[in-house]
Amino acid sequence: MAKQAINIGTTANDGTGDTVRAAFDKTNDNTNELYNLLGDGSTLSITGDVSVSAGAVTIANDAVTTAKITDDNITFDKLENRYTAKSTTSSTSGTISIDWSAATTFEFTASLTGATTISFTNFKQGQVIGIYGLTGAQTVTLDSDAATSETFNRVGTSEYDGTGSNFLQVTCVDDSADAVFNYSVITYTSDTTP
Repeated sequence: MAKQAINIGTTANDGTGDTVRAAFDKTNDNTNELYNLLGDGSTLSITGDVSVSAGAVTIANDAVTTAKITDDNITFDKLENRYTAKSTTSSTSGTISIDWSAATTFEFTASLTGATTISFTNFKQGQVIGIYGLTGAQTVTLDSDAATSETFNRVGTSEYDGTGSNFLQVTCVDDSADAVFNYSVITYTSDTTP
């Protein structure tokens, strides 16, 4: 319902405004709409770090401790790019920045032609990214621009093999100033029969 404005007339006591009954009827209608929107009809229930504006409900960062999540209100498409998007690079040497907030999958579209440093930014603890299309017989080094110091732990025994296409999977296990990453790397080929 649209807001019902009370007609107060042109001047005080000129008899052209709403009657007292009509004015309070509009007041009740407006109040009931608010109580139904922001509560259960008789009690307001939105408190704390929640705001409503133009029909949208906003919950402050880190304000939710428990929530009911259903297929109706959270979908994969609503997640940040860091969990859903793909990024490509045609860079072939030097320092190549990988922004963890921009994508979850990173594709190298050209073979490396010189020594390459893959430099991580905007990573979050618990986030996992995949880097694929790495090829070229060059030295590849991992680094982080955002950390004071970082540790990279290779998981498994496979190493980068520049003669084939490589897939590098990296997990951030600590996003502090002393960041820690676990990674694995393996070559791959297109094959429909695993």
